[in-house]
Amino acid sequence: MKLSQKTLESLREMLNERTEYRSGPKLVQFFNQLGSNDSYGQGFPSRWVYTDNKLNLINGTPALDECIKSVFAPINFIGRTQELDELIKEFNRYLAFDKWRVVREGAEISIKRLDKVEIDEPINQENEFLSREFTNVTVSGLGLEGPVTQVLEQRIKEIEKCFAATSPLAVVVLAGSTLEGILLGLAIQYPKKFNTTKASPKDQGGKVRQFQDWSLSNFIDVARELAVIQADTYKFSHSLRDFRNYIHPFEQMASGFAPREHTAKICLQVLKAAVHDIQESISKLRA
Repeated sequence: MKLSQKTLESLREMLNERTEYRSGPKLVQFFNQLGSNDSYGQGFPSRWVYTDNKLNLINGTPALDECIKSVFAPINFIGRTQELDELIKEFNRYLAFDKWRVVREGAEISIKRLDKVEIDEPINQENEFLSREFTNVTVSGLGLEGPVTQVLEQRIKEIEKCFAATSPLAVVVLAGSTLEGILLGLAIQYPKKFNTTKASPKDQGGKVRQFQDWSLSNFIDVARELAVIQADTYKFSHSLRDFRNYIHPFEQMASGFAPREHTAKICLQVLKAAVHDIQESISKLRA
């Protein structure tokens, strides 16, 4: 099986962050189990560079199949099979362009060959998500520190102004940073809860990283594991995170990304949904 570069990038993200946070030593261990003979030490490249290099090296070999099966191994998702299925579904959207599909049957993962490109359009999911209506959604109901609550509420007002003014890129960038601010504020309020999940990012020594070193992806994954955001909010939060990455002009230029009003609408809805979900489930953190 030989995959396109875009699909390999998605696999790298699944391996490094999405299915679990793998530190440098864990990545070395992972690929050594696939036949490599690497060691972790001084001069080790960044995690994404290392993973990209290894995936390109095994692309088109049986080791790539084993890599995918290991990444989505159900034994690593005990009690979280719904999350696993969502991740597989997301990865399959890329894999479909290579005419392959990952299939989970109980505790078994297999890879099926497709006769043609089958695009699983998430239109119905998007429409259902966008149809959710929220009332009385305010950051003040989350119990965050006073000063940061004021800043976040002002940002949400700014986002709504940008949306009304048809400035989608501004909505995307502001919505991503505001979501990250909300989740960081929540983590500061409930550090024990956020630091003791499987999704909590670890350093090379296996110690949970300081909150300032967490990525937005980390916060989203932990919030979902703590069940403070719903499955659809979780899914589209990662879409917002992907969009927000284009804050860098050269990244946007290279990808050809041009946010539309629909993109902005999804991002604004993610923010409202996250605030609503957290308000509804805050008691789980206080317990």
